[in-house]
Amino acid sequence: MGQTDQENERLRRWRLVLGEPDPKSDQTGEGLGLACELSKQDIGMEQVLGALYDSERSGGLGRSCPNVNRWLGDIRTYFPSSVVQLMQKDALERLNLKQMLLQPEMLNAVDPDVHLVATLMSLSRVIPEATKQTAREVVRKVVRQLEERLRNPLIQAVKGSLQRSMRTRRPKAGEIDWNRTIRMNLKNYLPERKTIIAEKLVGFGRKRSSLRDVILCVDQSGSMASSVVYSAIFGAVMASIRAIATRMIVFDTAVVDLTENLQDPVDLLFGTQLGGGTDIARALAYCQQTVTKPFQTILVLITDLYEGGSEKLMFQHAAELVSSGVQLICLLALNDKGRPSFHEGNASKLTSLGVPTFACTPDQFPGLMATAINRQDITMWAAKNNIVPARAAQV
Repeated sequence: MGQTDQENERLRRWRLVLGEPDPKSDQTGEGLGLACELSKQDIGMEQVLGALYDSERSGGLGRSCPNVNRWLGDIRTYFPSSVVQLMQKDALERLNLKQMLLQPEMLNAVDPDVHLVATLMSLSRVIPEATKQTAREVVRKVVRQLEERLRNPLIQAVKGSLQRSMRTRRPKAGEIDWNRTIRMNLKNYLPERKTIIAEKLVGFGRKRSSLRDVILCVDQSGSMASSVVYSAIFGAVMASIRAIATRMIVFDTAVVDLTENLQDPVDLLFGTQLGGGTDIARALAYCQQTVTKPFQTILVLITDLYEGGSEKLMFQHAAELVSSGVQLICLLALNDKGRPSFHEGNASKLTSLGVPTFACTPDQFPGLMATAINRQDITMWAAKNNIVPARAAQV
């Protein structure tokens, strides 16, 4: 590419970034040094960008659903899927298109992603009957995609950790892991007898109805929307593992037990109600009542720690859970974003109580659960995965 071509490409990119000059302004594109010819495709691209990002002076996408559907089709023509989803999210926020999502034809035109699911969850109480089935199908599509990506890593991590954590060197006859026992004693093979002397036995421990109890306690305030979606999927996957008894609790100022809905993440998500206040103390108190085997229980509290209830009671319940033997972990977020917004003071105090407190991506969650099941050092695991935990408060 020659120097002239490079200059034209640079001008073209700036022209698309900055948009068409405002006709009311004294400055023109030529005055700004951005005069360049746009191709037919560039003009179409500029129009769909301008409809969204220059909406203050261009009139936006218009109020009619056909205009919005046309725009949604156009952005898929000009941009890759990742950019399409970002522009859809921006359109929802900048142009307040939530009402449009109450129409089936609009939902059919949108590329579904986690942000759209979160929006539909927030609208679940006002979605008209004619749109509910379409909304459920949109949510189911996203859940299916995420489940395909996350199910196997979680199952492999959890099952492997359960087997390792429950092995014993003095198993009963019906609990012997013969494959591992034979491998461990191959050195004791007697050729003349064609047999192995099993000096050491390896077993899986006593068989129980569940080897671990896992409680997911999820803040359903609006800022935690993506975390709720991922929590529902992980909860459903763990509920399918018989060795784990999984419970799903969501809360705002009230506490709702959605454990019975774990068989279907879509039902579970539509059972949540995003928004409202936050009472973490009440949620922890409820979880505390459900614990029957503290030393086998992992409680994952997923919240940004902006407590609307009693902070004193929140820390009291947390301390009681830890002292009883429950593994309490606080995830400040469970999503693909970077460092979340959270109450740093409460995070520090919780860390001081011995509660690992940090944000976690969905891809890191299986490793976190494996570490918790094996009762290994979660703070050390976080450090190995470049996760920065909340700092403990100075005493």
